[in-house]
Amino acid sequence: MRRKDREVTNIQEIAAIVDKAKILHLGIFDGDYPYIVPLHFGYEMKENKFVFYMHSAKEGHKLDAVKKNPNICIELETDVNLVSGYDVPCMYGAKYGSFIGKGTAELVDNEDEKIKGLKLLMKNQTGKDFEIDGKMADTVELIKVNLKEFTAKARRK
Repeated sequence: MRRKDREVTNIQEIAAIVDKAKILHLGIFDGDYPYIVPLHFGYEMKENKFVFYMHSAKEGHKLDAVKKNPNICIELETDVNLVSGYDVPCMYGAKYGSFIGKGTAELVDNEDEKIKGLKLLMKNQTGKDFEIDGKMADTVELIKVNLKEFTAKARRK
């Protein structure tokens, strides 16, 4: 990381960045070009590792790409606010929190895990707990991402 002064290493501070984010950008391999799609998400932490869940239609380009190559990248940002440079263009910037992770994606077949992932997604998006049953879960695909590595940055001043 080039800007070590902005690196966030405390796991609670990293989780706070992830908690505030509402849209995840999923980067997928798509032949000669990357394919990036914004998605709602849910997540959980297990032993300071992040597991993300995103839902999808039962078919489509995103699923085809994940099946072809499960290596993915995710990006989240939050608290983005312009920092004025006034009359000096190169002095402009932004305050922000960001999170980038690399890992592998898989489609969840297990009904219990699918329900759990969808509940986490709804909790992250709304702050509410929802009852989700197998019939509801069966209407969508659930993409699970296990991150192998991640970094976080923030500019707060």
